[in-house]
Amino acid sequence: MKKKALIFGITGQDGSYLAEILLEKGYEVHGLIRRSATGNKKNIMHILDKIKLHKGDLADPTSIYRIINEVKPDEIYNEADQDHVSWSYDSVGYSCDITGSAVGRILEIIRQIDTKIKYFQPVSSNMFGKTEDNIQNEETALRPQSPYGCCKALAFLLCRYYRDVFGMFVSTGIFYNHESPRRTEEYVTHKITKAAVRISKGLQKKLYLGDLSTEIDFGYAKEYMEAAWNILQLDKPDDFIICTGETHSIKEFLEEAFKIVGLKTKDYVEYDSSLIRPGKTSTLLGDYSKARKVFGFNPKIRFKEIVKMLVESDLKEVEKETGN
Repeated sequence: MKKKALIFGITGQDGSYLAEILLEKGYEVHGLIRRSATGNKKNIMHILDKIKLHKGDLADPTSIYRIINEVKPDEIYNEADQDHVSWSYDSVGYSCDITGSAVGRILEIIRQIDTKIKYFQPVSSNMFGKTEDNIQNEETALRPQSPYGCCKALAFLLCRYYRDVFGMFVSTGIFYNHESPRRTEEYVTHKITKAAVRISKGLQKKLYLGDLSTEIDFGYAKEYMEAAWNILQLDKPDDFIICTGETHSIKEFLEEAFKIVGLKTKDYVEYDSSLIRPGKTSTLLGDYSKARKVFGFNPKIRFKEIVKMLVESDLKEVEKETGN
């Protein structure tokens, strides 16, 4: 019989890549889809005939219970949350509920229905926040500097609690930043690449950005979803840092993107202080040696390839929109 997987957040960047991976591995794939005023199936249109969607919302315990009880999955991947740091400053309550508390709801429902279900929870390097560790590992102390980071810390601790106290198979991936063409323009990386393309086509004049000195570990989302699957195939549940082990500044990302389209940033980029976040984290650089040792994680897509991938994707989209 086919393994059954349930993905919360199947329409997003990570969830859609994960759905593709699981289908390729022969899984029966189910996903939760919530009501959206604008529609949100763009990332899964090409696999709609191969997956089964269930209406629900992480804010609603009854829908979570109903879906898990109906599907009876072997594995659950929770790729749904309020996943934007900047938005979390303005939506603290919503972020706490969907990114943090919802994890407790899911885990308690799994405990009541079937403790044999394996559960994967992505958390974030933002949990470490202002850290004294130059390189972080799975035991680095948590000191988040944003509501988003606090919510991910809650999710992380809830996972450890259900694993330690009830013996459930609950694993986490401590993900550092991961990109793909499926990310929205709300993220600074996609904002930069789309602006570079639009400026090169004469469709935009300026790009406004905040702090360019921030150092980020840029990974590729699809590789991180492969890691998520690998983590749930292990004999024992555990926590794993997933990253590339190298950082690059926003300024480097900006210059690389503009270089690809033949432009110089000094002619088009201006500083906007309103884009500075209230809380600033330390440079977050992870040690993924545990994941490499346990299941062979070795990120192949690196910084320049990621920037090029995003620029080329935006170039195709703009050319499709404008016809040139």
